[in-house]
Amino acid sequence: MPAITIYTKATCGYCQAAKALLNRKGAAFEEISVDGDSAGQEKMAERSGGRWTVPQIFIGQSHVGGCDDLHALERAGKLDALLAG
Repeated sequence: MPAITIYTKATCGYCQAAKALLNRKGAAFEEISVDGDSAGQEKMAERSGGRWTVPQIFIGQSHVGGCDDLHALERAGKLDALLAG
């Protein structure tokens, strides 16, 4: 399984929903909180092509996007293959 990184903020409902989906899939992930961390948020934005909203999700070297993007992959039946590497 490729490494999964998710950038989050504590009060973000979309972050909670994305993490819940990954947990249901049994996918271990590294969570990086950008609460009050402007340098961390800048790194996230640089890595995600300029996106400043959370969550930002990376599976392996692929930038998945946000919560809606992750759920769209699941609805399309493509998330399991991406998680499998």
